[in-house]
Amino acid sequence: MARVYVPGSVKPYRLSRSQIEEYINCPKCFYLNRRVGVPKLPSFPFSLNSAVDSLLKNEFDIYREKQLPHPMMIEHKIEAVPFKHEDMETWRSNFKGIEYFDKDKNLIICGAVDDLWVKPNGELIVVDYKSTAKKDEVTIDADWQGGYRRQMEVYQWILRKMGYQVDNTGYFVYANGISDKPSFDNTLHFRTSLLPYTGDDSWVEEAVGECFEVLNGDEIPSSGDECGVCEHREAVFNVLESNFL
Repeated sequence: MARVYVPGSVKPYRLSRSQIEEYINCPKCFYLNRRVGVPKLPSFPFSLNSAVDSLLKNEFDIYREKQLPHPMMIEHKIEAVPFKHEDMETWRSNFKGIEYFDKDKNLIICGAVDDLWVKPNGELIVVDYKSTAKKDEVTIDADWQGGYRRQMEVYQWILRKMGYQVDNTGYFVYANGISDKPSFDNTLHFRTSLLPYTGDDSWVEEAVGECFEVLNGDEIPSSGDECGVCEHREAVFNVLESNFL
């Protein structure tokens, strides 16, 4: 669980990309988790997705080391190579990632990128790896994928705050598991797509400010319109309050 926010603390608070998304989905859950300390409901680990992410990173690292374009870049006529930087592993690591320190709010806004590519003019391209298994072609346009799109925009915003020039267009490397093969043969096949997305990070600054205001408030905000976990979390909070407060 993330460290609980304490108003007035001299130690900077790390506000992650996922926490911003949590606030957007439900301000009440965000407050109960980040301010009060009521933990989120446990989720199942996506071990297969993590394995696909690791393999994609390994593959792109081969071309990063050689400073050559990946065949996918060549196929889609993207003039770029994987970005080579001494902090790349830190930027891709969970609980570290890219980060920007907002001195006025004493917040470190952070998030772990999957990959960065660089164009000849020095602009960075944010790249995110996704994996699934479905019969239909993958897209990035569905309503439920709004979090994916916002994720990329937060990364673009942080990198700009870090002083980098960032292309508005990022890419999702989307691996789709093929399930209609005649047999498994200890091999899982994927059809990989490269999906461009033109981001707009103009909302991020305001969202960070709203998160800051909620964290410093003394009242529990209203829940999200479609949040299904508030009742559970509020019940846990009531038990904690009756027993320890």
